[in-house]
Amino acid sequence: MPMIDRAVAAREGESLPAGRLEAFLLDAMPELRGPLEIKQFPRGFSNLTYRLRFANRDLVLRRPPIGTKAQSAHDMQREYNILEALRPDYRLCPLPLLYTGDETIIGSPFYVMERVRGIILRKNLPEGLNLPPRDCRALCMRFVEAFSRLHRIDPAVGLENMGKPQGYVERQVNGWSQRFRNARTDDAPDCEDIMDWLAARMPADTKRPAVVHNDFRFDNLVLSPQDPLRIIGVLDWELATVGDPLMDLGNSLAYWIQADDPEERQLLRLMPTHLDGMLSRRDIVAAYAESTGADTTDFAYYYCFGLFRLAVIAQQIYYRYFHGQTRDERFKMLIFGVHMLEKAARRVMADGIC
Repeated sequence: MPMIDRAVAAREGESLPAGRLEAFLLDAMPELRGPLEIKQFPRGFSNLTYRLRFANRDLVLRRPPIGTKAQSAHDMQREYNILEALRPDYRLCPLPLLYTGDETIIGSPFYVMERVRGIILRKNLPEGLNLPPRDCRALCMRFVEAFSRLHRIDPAVGLENMGKPQGYVERQVNGWSQRFRNARTDDAPDCEDIMDWLAARMPADTKRPAVVHNDFRFDNLVLSPQDPLRIIGVLDWELATVGDPLMDLGNSLAYWIQADDPEERQLLRLMPTHLDGMLSRRDIVAAYAESTGADTTDFAYYYCFGLFRLAVIAQQIYYRYFHGQTRDERFKMLIFGVHMLEKAARRVMADGIC
């Protein structure tokens, strides 16, 4: 596995029209020097991401998945506006450069940003990177610091209209519950008692609404190649809004598989959070509370929601495979993840701990 993420040839059906795109970009950004080379970053299941390499500049293009519309969750202008508003106060955002809604260029709206070149942690450490326990702990603290810094930003920087903090938890619980019911297949658990538990125990609206990323995890962070303990970028802002920061933390920790989790839970691990020295989920929560002053007494609720939300995401993707809407074999095993996450949520409901 290379230490720096590599872009490759575009997947079948996802290539970009190089001629039209190059002509548009050279006109809009005359400082660029051709020719344009286009490659695709192959990971991820949502918005499509491409590397645009000119002779004098390295860029990234983001567009919706093939066949989606801008008014859906893949609204490129909204994502671009979030980066533009947040960048002056949160320098870990990639620098946004250009947005267009003109679909005649590549077939959809898109935006272009500066590429943040660095290391992204996946399931296992890339070849050549060694993180002893003290470095794992230091990296976790940097993770918490970057997360906390985002939540301390005043949404009034230009993001106050990007979300509605009033009723945020209720909308999230009701919305994700309905999504699960809509996507449920015959081989999926019904999760009705989990949804009832979440609905009955909703906390009051937060008194500290914040900019929330909603997908803040190691594989959306870019680390410096020179100093892998330094975070230099945060990617994938498509789900960002203004809401309850503890919901954001709960969503993130649903992905955080630690060394003492049950063996079946280890099968869901996407990041190297099991390594010796990595903080436990409870330690992450404690460090976050110390950094932000947040009351995390009832954090089990937010963690349970995060597990359920992740189960819904997996179920929605599996639904496409189940009904023959995709042949991607990666999706076949997601139903087992849904069952594992359901069990994990039930354990939180019973024990009240994360």
